[in-house]
Amino acid sequence: MRAYTAGDTDVPLLDETIGANFERVAARFPYHDALIEAAPVPGADARRWSYSKMNDDVDRLARALLALGVAKGERVGIWSPNCAEWTLLQYATAKAGAILVNVNPAYRSHELEFVVKQNGMRTLVTAPPDTNSDYVGMARQALAGCPELRELVFLPVPGGDVDDAVSPLSDAELTYAELLKRADAVGHSALKARMAELDPHDPVNLQYTSGTTGFPKGATLTHHNILNNGFAIGELLGYTEHDRVVIPVPFYHCFGMVIGNLNALSHGAATIIPGRGFSPAAALEAVQDFGGTSLYGVPTMFIAELALPDFASYDLSTLRTGVMAGSLCPIEVMNHVIADMNMTDVAICYGMTETSPVSTMTRKGDTLQHRTETVGRTMPHLESKIVDPVSGDVAERGEIGELCTRGYAVMDGYWNQPEKTAEAIDAEGWMHTGDLARMDADGYVLVEGRIKDMVIRGGENIYPREIEEFLYTHPAVQDVQVIGVPDEKYGEELMACIILKPGAEPLDAAAVADFCRGKLAHYKVPRYVEIRSSFPMTVSGKIRKVEMRQEAVARLGL
Repeated sequence: MRAYTAGDTDVPLLDETIGANFERVAARFPYHDALIEAAPVPGADARRWSYSKMNDDVDRLARALLALGVAKGERVGIWSPNCAEWTLLQYATAKAGAILVNVNPAYRSHELEFVVKQNGMRTLVTAPPDTNSDYVGMARQALAGCPELRELVFLPVPGGDVDDAVSPLSDAELTYAELLKRADAVGHSALKARMAELDPHDPVNLQYTSGTTGFPKGATLTHHNILNNGFAIGELLGYTEHDRVVIPVPFYHCFGMVIGNLNALSHGAATIIPGRGFSPAAALEAVQDFGGTSLYGVPTMFIAELALPDFASYDLSTLRTGVMAGSLCPIEVMNHVIADMNMTDVAICYGMTETSPVSTMTRKGDTLQHRTETVGRTMPHLESKIVDPVSGDVAERGEIGELCTRGYAVMDGYWNQPEKTAEAIDAEGWMHTGDLARMDADGYVLVEGRIKDMVIRGGENIYPREIEEFLYTHPAVQDVQVIGVPDEKYGEELMACIILKPGAEPLDAAAVADFCRGKLAHYKVPRYVEIRSSFPMTVSGKIRKVEMRQEAVARLGL
């Protein structure tokens, strides 16, 4: 049986723009909560928007962009941690016909200027400086060095008044409050006229991939791509207007803005921002304080939440579901998420920025085994197949090969990089993920790791995921990642990078080998063991194994 499946087509795809969809939902649920931002500073009140108020504020911001001169298809960047203004700008650019460019909050000057120049960004909306980044200082450098960039807009200080922002130094700089005042010069009819010009297949979003090798590439996503993907995820989660979705993952990435915002807001649900960055306590407080029914995170986030000393004190009784993505979830962690966090219907989502992002997903009622060993089945209106990475032939069920995706969710391409697009999307429209996977008899996909993460030791293909799952069963192990490092004799050897549980006795290579003896084949036993306090991660929560390998090679002198 061939490793190919097609998702069901019972629910038709949405054929509308993001702005039109939001207006339709807002008309149905005008007084329901749409957006809640937990208090950004101690003692402050949470900020709340009903659907009606959010639609009004989005319209005002969209009209302000028109007053600024933003034309259809021009790029408007957002460089900020999560905040309510991020969501408002996401929808305002969609209504104004601009292309929102998500800029990684971790970027520094060189990376920011690369992105600004690569897509010809005309306006950059930036956060005020914080302890992690001097956004304003670096944005001003970009303004001076990038002729395409015409305006900087400074967001207000968290917890302050809307006017409480960095003072502009030139006519090319303005505060968010000053930008909003410009809306008075543009009538509602002008915005309606702009919206009428838009097509669901117009580009609406540029997201730059992590760039683990070389410069990042800008995945170009349309209204049709990301609105339908978000809506489909919500359908499979069973979202209604009564759901309240806590989103501690970054809006910069598809996880936050598509699986989070577009998913919830296309169903009349509330979106809840626990904080500007991830805090395990803030995430659980948001569930408790605002009656969260759904909680998002990558596995390491859930691990951190479960590890809180006062975890048992949080009232998580309103939770029923959520999304775990970014990497596969260890069985022990999933058991605790379901039993201790009340998330009986938690789903695993798999995909990539270039597929808007979700291409496979577990369903309500799937077994624990499905949710820990697989990434679910093909999403509606999409196709999946596993191919031999060399020949391109479709594999048989159970055979390992490269996972490919085709359908509405596949990006338009990499911005201004047709050759890179052609490397990723073949002539038949299949997106090649670079992930090794296999498909079982029921169509569930099991991801074995990145093609480049596979370890070849003495001719044996080793998939780190299998060893990681086994080491999670060690009573001292809180988190573990297995990587390959160079070896003169075998080509590669295994290293286990381990985060210990609080108070656990230290582990070394001998102790790990003893634990593995008789349970794993000898060539799967890690030769090296490193105890760490954290793992390097992308902003979307994926472990940067490339960086870990580089660090290990330098440290071991290999």
